[in-house]
Amino acid sequence: MVELWPLFLHFLTLSLLSIGGAITTAPEMHRYLVGERHWLSDTQFTSSIALAQAAPGPNILFVAVLGWNIAGWAGACAAMAGIMLPSTTLVLAATRWAQRNQASLGVRAFKAGVAPITLGLLIATGWLLAEPYLREPAQRWAILALMSATVALTLKTRLSLVWMVLAGGALGALGWV
Repeated sequence: MVELWPLFLHFLTLSLLSIGGAITTAPEMHRYLVGERHWLSDTQFTSSIALAQAAPGPNILFVAVLGWNIAGWAGACAAMAGIMLPSTTLVLAATRWAQRNQASLGVRAFKAGVAPITLGLLIATGWLLAEPYLREPAQRWAILALMSATVALTLKTRLSLVWMVLAGGALGALGWV
């Protein structure tokens, strides 16, 4: 039986660390849910994120899918409430304050400093999601090629990321990666 209170509290804590979105805390979610609590397997965790990212709607849906896979409706509600409450409250208060003080050196410095942190967290998340497939010799080169092509297309073209996600899904459905 899953204890909902620790699930809620962990996601509550992660909410304040999710600069750039909840997906940036996926490595810590993985450590806690898979490594420490053993509520999910590595495959269940990765599949939960993939399913939620493929579905239409906000990216935060993966938190609800993780919670659902742990404890059904109660787990989904505990995880979503935990991840949403602190960050939503903080963002509302901070946005109002920053709007009134947008010319402040501190506000400008904060905006400039958060960008590299977000990029680093997103790279860590991408690595976490790719790592299980990179360990498989049969898939390693296809995954590395797909990752390289995605990075190159992102940096060199204005192609929407949606098309790259669809192409990756199509390649996966055909069994090429």
